[in-house]
Amino acid sequence: MSDHYEGGCDHIHATASAAPIDNHVCHCDVCKSVTGQQTTHVAFFNHADLTVDHPEKLARQPFNKDNPDGPLQLCTCQDCGTPIMLDDTERRIRVAVPNVMGYDEARFPEADYHAFWDESKGYAKPDDGRPVYDGLRPDFQWPTPS
Repeated sequence: MSDHYEGGCDHIHATASAAPIDNHVCHCDVCKSVTGQQTTHVAFFNHADLTVDHPEKLARQPFNKDNPDGPLQLCTCQDCGTPIMLDDTERRIRVAVPNVMGYDEARFPEADYHAFWDESKGYAKPDDGRPVYDGLRPDFQWPTPS
């Protein structure tokens, strides 16, 4: 797949110039709450690799309402409300959710694994051949802040 990804809306364009450093199907309650989806395809990029052309037009709000001081912020367009990206205030990562942030999901590589799956959520453990973890993949290392 290409190492160039574009998303956003008519007012703000997001561009990733490198491949994701992590690419998973997320089962966490926060993603469920924000997207309204049972599972969410999530791609982490190094912070400097995902940029927007009009950062001044981003509205920022806590990604996790139960942890409003956490490092992740949901960035939406001030003009139309479209979600653009998740931004890490610690400048380690930026996150794209291809199917809700205006990306062509077909251009993204298939997710490598399932993250934050919890048997107490009441649905069957994924059995599509990809590894299933109760958090991020065990070898994931947070990048150094940019």
